[in-house]
Amino acid sequence: MQRLKQYRRFWFVIVLGTIALWLQFVQHQGRIAQWIVTGLGILLAILMFIEMVQTLRSGKFGVDLLAITAVVATLAVGEYWAALIVLLMLTGGDALEDFAASKANSELQELLNNSPQTAHRLVDDQVTDVPVAAVSVGDQMMVRPGEVMPVDGTLMTGPTTVNESSLTGEARPIDKAAGQTVMSGSVNGEASVVLRADQTADNSQYQNIVRLVKQAEAQPANFVRMADRYAVPFTLLAYVIAGLAWFFSGDPVRLAEVLVVASPCPLILAAPIALISGMSRASRNGIIVKTGTTLEKLAQVKTFAFDKTGTITQGQLLVDQVVPVTAITADKLLQLAASTEQHSGHVLAQSMVAANEQPLLTATDVQETTARGVQATIDGQLVKAGKADFVAETPIERPDQTAVFVSIAGIYQGYVSFSDRVRPEAATTMRALHELGVANLLMISGDRLAIAQAIAKDVGIDQVHADRLPAEKIDVLTELPKEQRPVAMVGDGINDAPSLAMADVGIAMGAHGATAASESADAVVLKDDLTRVSVARKIAQDTMRVAKQAVLIGIFICTGLMIIASFGVIPAIIGAVFQEVVDTVTILYALRARSDR
Repeated sequence: MQRLKQYRRFWFVIVLGTIALWLQFVQHQGRIAQWIVTGLGILLAILMFIEMVQTLRSGKFGVDLLAITAVVATLAVGEYWAALIVLLMLTGGDALEDFAASKANSELQELLNNSPQTAHRLVDDQVTDVPVAAVSVGDQMMVRPGEVMPVDGTLMTGPTTVNESSLTGEARPIDKAAGQTVMSGSVNGEASVVLRADQTADNSQYQNIVRLVKQAEAQPANFVRMADRYAVPFTLLAYVIAGLAWFFSGDPVRLAEVLVVASPCPLILAAPIALISGMSRASRNGIIVKTGTTLEKLAQVKTFAFDKTGTITQGQLLVDQVVPVTAITADKLLQLAASTEQHSGHVLAQSMVAANEQPLLTATDVQETTARGVQATIDGQLVKAGKADFVAETPIERPDQTAVFVSIAGIYQGYVSFSDRVRPEAATTMRALHELGVANLLMISGDRLAIAQAIAKDVGIDQVHADRLPAEKIDVLTELPKEQRPVAMVGDGINDAPSLAMADVGIAMGAHGATAASESADAVVLKDDLTRVSVARKIAQDTMRVAKQAVLIGIFICTGLMIIASFGVIPAIIGAVFQEVVDTVTILYALRARSDR
């Protein structure tokens, strides 16, 4: 609606301006032409004044004051053609801002437009088209070549290739086989496949991203704080130069000539366009930034805090060592542990079964005690695998790593230890953040101190806070000294959601659909790639640099023109034309924030 209003005003000025020109130069009715332009100028000045008052009431500075003064001043001294050009500049500038914003926001809009709408449900070999919202967990669907995966699911047939560029920004086709999962929004390749729904449409990854994008669109770029720093002194400077020009020349026309070139458009247009362009660039790199304010804060962040599991590490505990303490071999110890826990759904049990290279032994009388371990009879002997106090009554020396302990007939035999693999790109990300001016890198983990410290040293993190519950993670953030703020928190799970909301900037690793974390965060990384965090920081810094440069370029040019106009060198109508050029230059410069460098 706001965009439609700006276009209507622009065309209203063009139509009435054309009529006035026709009356002046074809019909030679100069007085009527002056009346039309004067009436148009007064009407729009009143509308702009009302909008400015509303802006002031919301607690923001109304930089339209200069524009209103310029229109009134040119009309008062009879420079009505200059007033018409100023009106064209203001309404055309607003329309150009909307056009540039929609251009810069095209990647986000394309994501919304490609949202899956229908699914081909497969029941008893019969295919029926249904709305994607009607798909239930467990339903099977046919996905034809080139179609979008309607929901998150598991492939029942395959292989195929999928394109996840709309989700992750990665255009390279990815091979998928039967049994592998795919995300909604990814595009199927050249083979028809059957997909089993693992999530409803509303809970699937694509719809989660769409919600985030809509939230980003509903919260437009907020550049008030930076604009205020420049708007107030610039407005005062313009009035001082205009007042002195009138005072020393004694000619009120000189006031109008100065104010015509003192346009606030670099503040009104260039800065928000740069922020929207930066958000668009982030989207193209697999990062959804919800507001322009997030970019401004992210560029100023002094401390980055990271969750460990699933963020710094891959979140998958794998067998690290098999350590026997008796004459049993390591292979036999792992075989017994895996055979005992082969039917358990625990993640450690699954890792042991995957790591075991020997045939699994037959286990009978299997009993699993929740959160403690599993016992079974193997080859006539009672084998226990689990926590230390579960497998043996005597004290056991425990390693610093997560471990499963094993006993045979009550005699402790050794342990299988596990480690969470560090992301291969973690160290590169930390170095990049240091190079981008981040002074402090923290790790906040619920794991033991020794494990957290080893990982922190490996990747280059400065400080470690271990053994922290979700509520205690918030305390770490709130207790940071003022010189280490603003702080950004990076996490991926539900337990990270409070910390993401508490931080000045919350960044969620949302590649695997961590909905709670994503919705509480200010930015969401769609690719399973930690380097996107440093990329987001660089984009934020580039965007703010371009925004400030665009504003300052406009202000410096306007100031120079005001000084020249104060000597009566630039007629009002020529000054209005010059100002159009300044506006175009600053807007085009602001659009540089959209380009990757």
